[in-house]
Amino acid sequence: MKVAPADFAALPLFESIAGPLSRFVSPALPDASQLTALIGELAPAAASGSGRPIRFVLPPDDGPAYEQHIHATGEVPTRPGDWHDFFNALAWCVWPRSKSVCNRLHLREQADRAAAGLSGRGPLRDALTQFDECGIVVVSTDPEIPALLAAHAWEEAFWQRRARLLESTRFMIFGHGSWEQLRAPFFGLCAKALYRVVDVAWLTLPSAERQRETDVWLAGRLGESRPAFGKSDLSPLPLLGIPGVTPDNARRDYYLDRGQFRPRRRRSA
Repeated sequence: MKVAPADFAALPLFESIAGPLSRFVSPALPDASQLTALIGELAPAAASGSGRPIRFVLPPDDGPAYEQHIHATGEVPTRPGDWHDFFNALAWCVWPRSKSVCNRLHLREQADRAAAGLSGRGPLRDALTQFDECGIVVVSTDPEIPALLAAHAWEEAFWQRRARLLESTRFMIFGHGSWEQLRAPFFGLCAKALYRVVDVAWLTLPSAERQRETDVWLAGRLGESRPAFGKSDLSPLPLLGIPGVTPDNARRDYYLDRGQFRPRRRRSA
């Protein structure tokens, strides 16, 4: 049985795109022109790293590489009927500032490395791509929850403090690849997390306002020069450990499986 985008709107971890998803009740994914109309409505100021208005187009036959093409034209190559590209379009709709900063940083890093005579993509671009695919922002009013998750204290964070986690913490997917994978979650599904501690008043904001505010915060964090964003900022987070993502995690012994909930590696001296 084919599923429609709207079928995912009420599921955990799709909250930030629930509104756009609910619009598409047919299994046929919207085409590039429909997605361009959508972003024009939801994020009319969305722009590439060079300030070009974002629109979705069929992939060109040739031309610059992906990030370079977006930067130069504002055109985001979008394959017809492709869930991965569909979720990328929705990410642009709800994370427009952060996506723009990512695009700008890709081109800046490429130019800086070329000027320095360095080959390859470099660690910054690798980190940006990884976060773009499978990033998640974990926002909490309780600083102990992010600390426990970052320390891989999975059982304590997800089970022993489950009620506190549900009350204080929100898990906001950024990576469009993670949304695609969450259509059919599998054992070991993992995201790369950035952790943020906020005042309790943040939780009283409407969901859409929390999303906009977090987009502003994330854009600033990615664009900061000190400390510079990199892979060391990204912490692995088993998505199936988040309460409600799978019914299996409603029991304590689920979190004892080290094949999925791995302890943190000790750094060598």
